[in-house]
Amino acid sequence: MAPHTSEIIVRYAETDQMGVAHHAAYLVWFEVARTDMLRQLGYSYRKLEEEGFAMPVVESGCRHLASARYDDHIVVEARIGEIRRTRVRIDYTARDEDGKTLAEGFTVHAFLNGEKRPQRLPPDMAAALRNEFPESSSS
Repeated sequence: MAPHTSEIIVRYAETDQMGVAHHAAYLVWFEVARTDMLRQLGYSYRKLEEEGFAMPVVESGCRHLASARYDDHIVVEARIGEIRRTRVRIDYTARDEDGKTLAEGFTVHAFLNGEKRPQRLPPDMAAALRNEFPESSSS
């Protein structure tokens, strides 16, 4: 299954004095791809919160391989890496216009109920993620 893609244009505020994108910008770009992917599947953070769920990031990582610069057009791919009972891992790849990999990363999200306790993924959301990304493992 093809990953979800989101297009980003590197903003001036995301760069340093040399015009290179700051390492923290990649986590913001990952969030853009993640929220776009969830929205495409019929979910949003707003909808989850209205249903009494929270989906905080509990772990993240990024391996930087090449630099993005001001005004570059970046494509960020998001795909489900793993689905567990109360967590989901999302993997990301950021590429430049030529397809060169700039960074690879991941985020792990816990699902919490209104009391901020671990909660199973909403059944319809888990099914949508598994249908969209059948190669992800679950337990």
